[in-house]
This record gives sequence, C-alpha cells and structure tokens, in this order.
Amino acid sequence: MAARATAIPLVDAGFPELKGRIIERTGHFYYQDKDDLLWERVRKRLRATALPDSIQYLNLLDDAISGPAEWGKLETEITIGETFFFRYAEQFEALRDTILPEIIERKGATRRLRIWSAGCSTGAEPYSLAILVKGVLGESLGTWRVSIVGTDINDSFLNLARQARFGKWALRSMPAEERERYFLASGKDQWLVRPEFRSLVRFEKHNLLSLLDGTSPLELTDFDLILCRNVLIYFHPDTVIRIVEALHNRLAEEGWMLLGHAEPNPTFSAMMQTLNLPGTVAYRSGSGPELPSVSSFERPNPYPRDIASLRSAPKPVEPTKRQVLLRPAKDLFKAPVSRATPQAPDALLDQVKAQANSGDFVVADALCRKALADQPLSAVLHFYHGLILQALKRPDDAENSFLKSIYLDKSFAMAHYHLGLMLLAEGRSGAGRRALTNAARIAAAMPDDRLLDEADGLTAMDLRNLVRIHLEAATPSKRRR
Repeated sequence: MAARATAIPLVDAGFPELKGRIIERTGHFYYQDKDDLLWERVRKRLRATALPDSIQYLNLLDDAISGPAEWGKLETEITIGETFFFRYAEQFEALRDTILPEIIERKGATRRLRIWSAGCSTGAEPYSLAILVKGVLGESLGTWRVSIVGTDINDSFLNLARQARFGKWALRSMPAEERERYFLASGKDQWLVRPEFRSLVRFEKHNLLSLLDGTSPLELTDFDLILCRNVLIYFHPDTVIRIVEALHNRLAEEGWMLLGHAEPNPTFSAMMQTLNLPGTVAYRSGSGPELPSVSSFERPNPYPRDIASLRSAPKPVEPTKRQVLLRPAKDLFKAPVSRATPQAPDALLDQVKAQANSGDFVVADALCRKALADQPLSAVLHFYHGLILQALKRPDDAENSFLKSIYLDKSFAMAHYHLGLMLLAEGRSGAGRRALTNAARIAAAMPDDRLLDEADGLTAMDLRNLVRIHLEAATPSKRRR
C-alpha cells in the first residue's frame, strides 16, 4: 500500500513573526486578515530560495549581505501591479479640464510643473500624465520645465516602467488610433511609449512609510500635483491619515492631490481644501482662490477625447440577486447589463457601447434611443442614455434619463449617484445632495463588500465614502471663501 503524502500545512510556526515583519516594513496592513493570500506568496519565495520554512527565511532576510536583495524580491511578490492607462477617467477629465489648466495659468511666470505619481506600479499612470500634460500645454511644452516622477516600493515594477513597454491589457482603454499616436509598435501585441512622453518621466524607488520616519528624500517636495491612488488601501487606517498628511506637506503652495475613489476620509478635509469636481473629489493645499472658468483656457483637446466614458476594470465575481457578473471592461460602456431590469438586445447594446467608446456620442445617442424603443422598461439603458446625454452637454435630457432609470428601479444606486454629481456640478446643491443621499441610503442597506450594479467594481462601502466626501464638499461651511 502506497504511503500517503504528507499534507502541507496552511502556515508554519514562523509565519506570524514573518507576517508582522512584512507589515511593519511595507505598511501593507492589507494582509493583516489575509493569511492565505500572504502565505501563498511567501511560499513562492520559500521554493525559490529552497528554504524549508519561515524561520529559515527570516534568517535570510536578516542576513547583512543577502537580506536586502531578498527583501526586494519579497516586496515584488506581495505588491499588486494591476494598472492601465487613464485609469479612473473622471479624475483624468478633472486633470484635463480643471486642475492642470489652473496650475499652468497660475505658474505661467516660472513655467515649472512638478508632478508625483506615488505608487506608480509599472508606469501607466505617470506616462498617462505625460500624455495629458503634453496635450494641455501643446506647442508651449518646450518652454516649460516639466518633471513627472513615478515611485514604487517594487523594483521589478520600476524596471518594467523604465522600459516603457506595454501590452494589450495595459492599453485596453485606448482606441487604436490614439495608441498609434502615443506608442510605437514593439513586437506582437507590445507597444513602446513614444520618446517625447518618456522624456518627461523618471522613476525612483520609494517606500511611503519613509515619509513618516524622516528618511524620505528631500527632493520629493514642492509638488504642484500628487497622485496617490489605489495605494492607501493597503495601509492601516491610522497610517493612511499620517501618510496623506505627509504628502500634503510635500505639496507646493496651492498644490493639488488626487486619491483613489475608495480612499477618501473626512479627516483629509481638515488638512486640505476639499473640492467637489464632476465625478471625483480633489484636495488642495491652502485655501486657494476661486477656480477660473474652464472655458477661459485656450488649449488643444488631448487624449482621450471621450475620457468621460472610460472606467476601471473590476475583477470577476459571482453574481448575486442584485449583482451582475462583472468582467474586465475597457470602459464604462463595456459594463454588462444589470440583471435586475429588462435587458436591451445584446447586439444593439454592444453597438451603443462601441460608438460611445469611440467618442461618437451622437451615434451612440441614436442607437440608445433605438434600443429603448425595443426595451422602454430597461433601467440600465436609461442610465447609459443619461451618461451619453451628459457627455453631449445636454444636462436636462440627461437628468430626465437618470430619473426614468430611477423610476424603473428605485434601488439603482449608481443612477442616483450620477444624477447627484451632475446636479452638484450645475450648482443645484439641494437636489444634488438629495440624490447623493438616496444613493448612500441604498448602499447602506447592503453588505459593505457588495459590488454595486454598473459601478465599475465599487462596493457599497466605497460608494458611501464617496457620497460622504461629496456631501461635505457641498456643505456651505466647507466651501471656499
């Protein structure tokens, strides 16, 4: 009779100490309650180093000669590098239409622009910023001193970022004609960032925790804009507040900061001015003057022209009663149809999404109307029609479409949310606040981790946090003076 194989234990005796050391060094409190995930990644390093257990591995990490290199490999293993160009389109739209124009007008005398992409992963974010900056500055770019620095704790990510080579997944939100404008073909399904954009960006290793102990490089200061998105979710809540405060101290006077959609915290509003921009929240150092009208800036329209249609791609999850199977998507209009209401014909809906994704909102509008003629009771179709009409600068029609969607499905949180954002942007504070409050109430009745319909991976807790920040920004006592 064959001997039974010895089962490998979930974790070994030295794992708790190793876990504590990892969290202490990296700040990744994310792994505090994720032993299975962390152990799976630690085991890869155990196999690579041919070490039998965590105790022996800790000895390697403590070795004065081999330890630093192994820490780098372990940090590479435990950090997550999913990223793509122009991720979170609402924020890039805010950068294009409001934030960068304000900075450029204000700094016209010195003509110096400093941007920090903290936690840049493999470089898609800083290169996206380079493309955007070049588009906004246009022909005057050569007369400006532009510095975009991307930092990350992961050496492997930084090496990839410096190569500036990306595949289809990182470029999934970019139309082919735009890809050809900003990239050079480099083998099968590989593209290189063009030199004129690469020249604006440099990459450096940096641990955000070094901001707290005084070891962060002094040159990482005086920034006009800091982006720290999808990084803070890994840290303990108390550490998050300290990091954001430290980042705030690295901003230049009247500098701007953007955080991830799921990362706002009311405490941040006590540190910085909180600005409610269409689809997102931005923070600013100091009180800052009134923002000039966007239309007052003369500038070319950079990529992406249909940026409002782009959204992040959620991971697949199992569908629930009020939840569709979310699959990786190129943009907002690639989101699947909700199962809670009558569905539009798939082929026609795909055409609507394709036209909206290409920036042809007029054709998308016509196709959406045709789909609604067949499925007039589809709350999801009315919701997307509202987004399309909003992109066409037809707010009254967009409002009607959002209201129809809500009438058909009163628990459609994202319809309430986008209606509220649009109303706030139009200065209709009372109605906008009511719509956002309704969205928060719907989310409050759900489990914190429930993924919302047509929400690009936002959970109920994420939405409640976003609504709270928007409402605080719209409160008269919080407004700019």
